[in-house]
Formats: sequence, structure tokens, C-alpha cells
Amino acid sequence: MQALGQQAIISMVSHLVFITITWYALQCLPIEKVIRKGRVFEARLLLILLTIAIGSTVSNFFLDYLFWSKQIPYLF
Repeated sequence: MQALGQQAIISMVSHLVFITITWYALQCLPIEKVIRKGRVFEARLLLILLTIAIGSTVSNFFLDYLFWSKQIPYLF
């Protein structure tokens, strides 16, 4: 049970870290040029949802890679 708790904390921290990194990376996009005037709320909502989608995907890749690397000793 302790291993499940550790895996849960690692997953939560990983998701938060990669979502934060993605947020900072998306801040460099000139989103003002794409969004219509007066649609600030929608633009921010789009950035937040895009950040969560990309950050979660990258985090899942990282966690899968970590999990697979722990299973390599079972190959031999």
C-alpha cells in the first residue's frame, strides 16, 4: 500500500510540475493576434485548458517512461 501512496504523490507532483512548465512555455505565444477583441476571458480559458492538456500529456509520458524503466530488470 505504501508503494501506491508513493506513486500517487509522484504522479500528482509530476502533473503539477509539467502543467507549470507548459504554462510558462505558452506565455511566449502572441495569443492577442489570434483572439478577437473583447474575448479576453475566452482566451485565458483556452490557454488554461491547453496548458492542462499539454502538461498532462507530457506528464503521462514521463510517468510511463519511469514505470517502464522500473520494469526492465524483470526482462532478465
